[in-house]
Parts: sequence; structure tokens; C-alpha cells
Amino acid sequence: MNFLADRRPWRWLLVAMLIPLAFIAFWPSPVDQPIQGDLARVLRYLHAHGVPRWFNYKFVEAAANVALFVPLGIVASQAFPDRTWWRVGAFGLLVSGCMELGQLLFLDDRFATPQDLVTNTAGAVIGAIMARIVARRLRARHSVSSGPVESRKSSS
Repeated sequence: MNFLADRRPWRWLLVAMLIPLAFIAFWPSPVDQPIQGDLARVLRYLHAHGVPRWFNYKFVEAAANVALFVPLGIVASQAFPDRTWWRVGAFGLLVSGCMELGQLLFLDDRFATPQDLVTNTAGAVIGAIMARIVARRLRARHSVSSGPVESRKSSS
């Protein structure tokens, strides 16, 4: 059986992916706290060398949230290929909502924000759409390379 077509490994991978996401979400202090000073220095350097001011900490944080959930969208899309991209996005919203609610209820040094819900969900949607596009292209490439059975027999 083709590994990419078998849903079970993708589903196990999806479950396994939730573990590091939980660690990131429920770490007692913000996960970027150890590098905030370095990030601020890099951003000051970039701004001094022509990078626009809108490329700031908030932008980097939002981009990191999107990037964190792109793999979730890819794997969820492969684990449940019969689901539409927006359902995979709803799954990303559910996971993000659980993370943000946990931060709100249990972690005083963490901040649950609607922006995190939006960016995390966007990452899951981007991942799902990317996975669908790649899967469609791979199927098209496979069908073109294999061609109809009759034409392969007649050309021999």
C-alpha cells in the first residue's frame, strides 16, 4: 500500500503533532521570551538597513503563529482527505481555541488573544490548501505518466 495514500500513519502523525503544540501552548512563560532581546536587536538592525517598520515584533509573532499551524493543516488534510479545506481550518480553530482557553484559564504569564486564533487558523487553512494542491498535481502527474492501458499495449 502506498504510504502517502494510507490514512493511518497520517492520523498517528496528527495525534503526535498535538504533543509539541501542547508544550508550546502550555509552557509557563512565553516561548519567545529567551530570544526577545536578540529578536529586538535583529529587528533594529533590519530597520536601520531599509526594512520597513511594519516588519516588527507583532508581524514576526503573527508569522510564527501561521507557520506553526501550516504543518498541522498539511497533516490533517492527508489524514482526512475527504474533508474540505475549511473543515481542516475548523479543526485548526478548535486546536487553537483549546490552546488559547488553556492559557487564559491556567497561565498567568501567557496571553490568549483573538489574533492568535486567526493566525493559527490561517496557518491550518494554508497547510490544507497546499496539501490539496500538491496531492492534485501528484495525481495528475501519475495519471499522465501511466497513461491509458490500451495505448501502452499498442505502442509496444
